Amino acid sequence: MAEESTTPLEPAGDEVLTGHSYDGIQEYDNPTPRWWELMFVATIVFSPIYAIWFHAPLQGRTLADQYQASLADNMRLQFGEIGDLTPDETTIVKFMNDPKWLPVGESTFKTNCVSCHGPEGIGISGPNLTDDNYLNVKKIEDIATVIRDGAKNGAMPAWGNRLHPNEVVLAAAYVASLRGKNLKSARLTEGVEIAPWPSGG
Repeated sequence: MAEESTTPLEPAGDEVLTGHSYDGIQEYDNPTPRWWELMFVATIVFSPIYAIWFHAPLQGRTLADQYQASLADNMRLQFGEIGDLTPDETTIVKFMNDPKWLPVGESTFKTNCVSCHGPEGIGISGPNLTDDNYLNVKKIEDIATVIRDGAKNGAMPAWGNRLHPNEVVLAAAYVASLRGKNLKSARLTEGVEIAPWPSGG
């Protein structure tokens, strides 16, 4: 079997060797491809544009702005049928008896309120919502006010800056609908008994 030659090959034509050898292996001193250099330059040009577009606090471009815009679009679609609700007696009584929209209020309640009031409204750290006694409510529209603004120096947090105004009204309608169920609660009766809600008729 013939022995392989270890004599370095001479470069042909204009080809230039790098001058070093690894285990007898030599490299041509070829430049990087033009397309690679152009791509490198393009990334340098693109980088500040990307940084400004996605990370600079430009109006409407931050993730928070995009989230709020998407949330607003979603709410417009969700509440397009009912428009902007006002947290008054007539509106809350109406939606308290609306089988289509009451589940939306229930969903809002069970997403945000169960840690204090329990999934059925019987109260955990917050009061029982299924009896006729209330701490901060004298009229049905007061429920929306308490949800929006909070009560008891923050013991009941304000949700007005976290919920859509319609969600506040629908959650208030759901809370109002719990009254009279008188579910068994481990909490003592709190507050005072108030007059019945107005009739939906």
